[in-house]
Amino acid sequence: MSPSATVSHQDLRGFIARCLTSCGMPAPDADRVGALMARADLMGQDGHGVFRLPMYIKRIRDGGMNMLPEFSVLQDRAATALIDGDNGMGHLVMEHATQLAMEKARTTGVAWVGARHSNHAGPASLYAMMPAQQDMIGIYMAVGNANHMPPWGGTELLLGTNPIAVALPSSNNPPIVLDMATTVAAYGKVKTAALRGQQMPEGWMIDRNGDPLTDPTKSAEGFLLPIGGPKGYGLSLIFGILAGVLNGATFGRDVVDFNADSVSTTNTGHMILALDIKAFADPDVFKADIDKVWQELKTSDRLPGASEIRLPGERMHSVTQTRTRDGIPLPVQLREKLAAMAAELGVQPL
Repeated sequence: MSPSATVSHQDLRGFIARCLTSCGMPAPDADRVGALMARADLMGQDGHGVFRLPMYIKRIRDGGMNMLPEFSVLQDRAATALIDGDNGMGHLVMEHATQLAMEKARTTGVAWVGARHSNHAGPASLYAMMPAQQDMIGIYMAVGNANHMPPWGGTELLLGTNPIAVALPSSNNPPIVLDMATTVAAYGKVKTAALRGQQMPEGWMIDRNGDPLTDPTKSAEGFLLPIGGPKGYGLSLIFGILAGVLNGATFGRDVVDFNADSVSTTNTGHMILALDIKAFADPDVFKADIDKVWQELKTSDRLPGASEIRLPGERMHSVTQTRTRDGIPLPVQLREKLAAMAAELGVQPL
């Protein structure tokens, strides 16, 4: 393939599923994970899609992840639940948790489901958008799978990127989807920059002397910066407590760096909240009101030099349309890595 070659969403989904099946994952589960991972790439979440597959495969082959998990409900009330993912693939754990939250929300109006003993699950928006497709509002939080940030004013890495995603449906426009890490940049973007041989902009990371760090290959020498200074630190702390500590999942010094350790159980924590719009308003009226919000913001006065005003999720929707039509671009270094992995697994390459 040439450096500019692309792959279709379906071909990428099938490739991921083949690789996972070769490692002992049941075919239906592998297909679901393949669909979710390929969806991440389709949406432009390149740091959370097939880019992560070699790491997942290594963890599976090293015995760090359970290919035959049995999910269990540890706590169950009308509007809440706590599930144990039995060290299964995070995508499967969180899809299960999200389905449970939506089922409960149809009766109670709102439901919160926490998960523990899970693993990395890809981009936060995958799960927040599931309720939005069912006339609900979705809110997702997670504990990052490695600590890349100290508390404000400190140097010990005790916090992760601890993301949040919120998705709200509309009628005639894409859903509003906020998907953000509590750091200026998600660590996946640092790894992607290293893979592509690119430098990081100043403001993503600093070293332990407080000086800017722009070489992604030296990221271990520093740490990520929180959004908004101490405010981002506070958000990371609170989101980590809600998705981790509350669920009996790892947090702080107990977090396993899945970039460096492919054997130890990560006990990753997540939470998903589903809010049924019908509990507050007619869904059609609400979605029409969201369209009005779109119109007001998009047509509002702009600063000199600003070409447009965009809403959260707008770029994701545009990228999804483009990649659905033209294919998903993969950097040459990643394609080579995936080809080598496919040969090692004995599966058909991309």
